[in-house]
Amino acid sequence: MGPMNDPRAMRAPTGFHTDRPLEREDLLGDPIAQFRRWFDEAAEAGVVWPNAMALATAGGDGKPTARHVLLRGVDERGFTFFTNRDSRKSRDLAENPRAAILFLWKELDRQVEIDGRVEPTTDEESDSYFAARPRGAQLGAWASPQSAVIADRGELMHAVADAGARFADGDVPRPPNWGGFRIVPERLEFWQGHEHRLHDRFAYTRGDGGWRIDRLAP
Repeated sequence: MGPMNDPRAMRAPTGFHTDRPLEREDLLGDPIAQFRRWFDEAAEAGVVWPNAMALATAGGDGKPTARHVLLRGVDERGFTFFTNRDSRKSRDLAENPRAAILFLWKELDRQVEIDGRVEPTTDEESDSYFAARPRGAQLGAWASPQSAVIADRGELMHAVADAGARFADGDVPRPPNWGGFRIVPERLEFWQGHEHRLHDRFAYTRGDGGWRIDRLAP
């Protein structure tokens, strides 16, 4: 029997659940401020890549896809990431401008799920972030036809070399098909793990009067 067929191998890990319940009075009224609080605590706890998030999208055909990307900004407007706008996720968002993201900070036994509509960032925002990237990543953005079929890695490395030669004498500009997206949250769920799957879950839902906070059953 392989590990994936062994029920013992599929049990939830033990030893890192918190003993302290998460109560309504522990939460800030503003979910963005609450996210920042938990994000900072994850970083301080030594979580590797605390800004890594699973991004789920679906195109016009309704077929879902998911991948991990990096959060590159959060403010009162929403949660921002950057990508090639010809990629599969970008094509999904062009057809269906809604998405969900999920952060897992397993060292703290916490998750945050966020969903909402998606809008492109401005050219100025995309230019500013692209200019701050390492030069190698800038060249890679020009070289990679993200999500397209390529023959082998050699094809990719040749394209990187060509981009390096093209911009050898100056700064690397942002490719016209590269930029950011912002998820404007409509719902956020904060999840704190406990033993016996008796987790604490609170959902913030946006309404006409502001944010409503509800406790959910685990």
